Amino acid sequence: MADKIAAAAQAQPAGAAGAAPSKPPRPPNPFFKMMGLPTIRMKLPSRNWMIFLSITGSWTAALLYDRSQKKRIQRKWTKLVEHIAQESMDASSLPRKLTVFISAPPADGLMTARDHFQEYVKPILVAGAVDWDAVEGRMQGDVRAGLAEKIRRLRKRRGEASIEPLEDDLEEVLEQTRKRSGVKPYDGPAGDIVIGRNTWKEYIRGLHEGWLGPLDPPTTPLEDVREAAEIVESSTSRPKVPLAPEVAAEGAPTPEQPSPSEFVAETPSTPTDDASPTAPIPATTPEPEKPAEEKPEEKKPTKKKQPPPFNTTADYPSAVPSPICPSELPPTTTIQFPHLLGIRHTPVRMYRFLTRRYLADDVGRQTAAAVLAAYRPFEAPGESHHLTEGSTASNESEDSGSSQWEQQGVLKHEEKQWHKSVHEPSEEGKERVWMNDMVLDTRIAERMRKFELDMEQEERAKRIAAEKVEPWWKSTWAKMRAKDEDLD
Repeated sequence: MADKIAAAAQAQPAGAAGAAPSKPPRPPNPFFKMMGLPTIRMKLPSRNWMIFLSITGSWTAALLYDRSQKKRIQRKWTKLVEHIAQESMDASSLPRKLTVFISAPPADGLMTARDHFQEYVKPILVAGAVDWDAVEGRMQGDVRAGLAEKIRRLRKRRGEASIEPLEDDLEEVLEQTRKRSGVKPYDGPAGDIVIGRNTWKEYIRGLHEGWLGPLDPPTTPLEDVREAAEIVESSTSRPKVPLAPEVAAEGAPTPEQPSPSEFVAETPSTPTDDASPTAPIPATTPEPEKPAEEKPEEKKPTKKKQPPPFNTTADYPSAVPSPICPSELPPTTTIQFPHLLGIRHTPVRMYRFLTRRYLADDVGRQTAAAVLAAYRPFEAPGESHHLTEGSTASNESEDSGSSQWEQQGVLKHEEKQWHKSVHEPSEEGKERVWMNDMVLDTRIAERMRKFELDMEQEERAKRIAAEKVEPWWKSTWAKMRAKDEDLD
């Protein structure tokens, strides 16, 4: 054992002597040293840093690429319609005005739908210098009631008889003023833009209610019974006569009233000295407290309740369309509104967040068709439902095929993504437009029109997309050089 230890001790110096000397550290850069900067050594980051940088870098790169492509796509559609803003118009005629129908998505607020409109639809409308009016709905049925009331007012204005007279509002005053001033309405199709499947179903329901329903609200049997009861009660009621006070019963204890002599004895007839200790203390009666003045309650403005529908889908076959119903209704276009809630849908929502360029392309195509006023009739059952190239909002009924109207399959895929609260039972007697099947009457469906780009406009959009766009720094450098030349 001692021999082995001695041999190892002898071999250790030999091995140490044979080892190569370590490389001296590289001296720091004298420039960095004079500037007081630390020595930076190039080396690979650790495993954890590599994971963090790769994830954040990939996410940032995907986000920046998607946003740049989204801007490029929106530029394509805005440039397609910007020539309309340069056209001259008659000073004695009104400009074209579209109507935008927006409704709060299921289990969410109206601000989400407004943001969707301002991000994807509004830039194309502004580029084409097209005015618009909005019909908003905060809860289910508001858009249906608003559109139906708008059509009923139009029918009353055109001379249809009704029990309720037409109330003068701002629109009526403006129309009369324009007539006196000689201002003509826009001669051409106006059009409607509908955002989301839930708004589209309310739009169809309101369209049928306005043109097929009555002008006056129908009375329910319960209201008739109440009105008859009120009439009978008012005719049989008599004025109430106040009854005389009853005489106290014999033997009943009556409250004793003080005699006048008692008041005289209590009140002295001669003045007394107030400082005298024997002076009687005059009886003081406490003054009754004044009731606090009640402030009038401030009446808060009451919100208008949503009126019930004037007809049902079962009344369509027996209803008579309005005589002023045009042979062609204003064209419409539908804007898809993907709205998904719930934490378990986070992967899908992340994918949609990184691929907004596809949504911008489809929405831009539909909006540009509305601005350019290119439309066609909706296809009836039995006709081949076709899709525009790159469009997903035209028709999406897979299982129904051509057995339904084209309107019934528009944006149907969005119903699968609605919140579960939509399926909960509603109040008794309240119509559930979102969950009920869409029912179309042939007389109304065949008069509807749809905005759609033709092949010539699609080719023009492709040429605009193929144009090379200079980077921002080149345009900035050119402006700076031109400014320097002007100063020289």
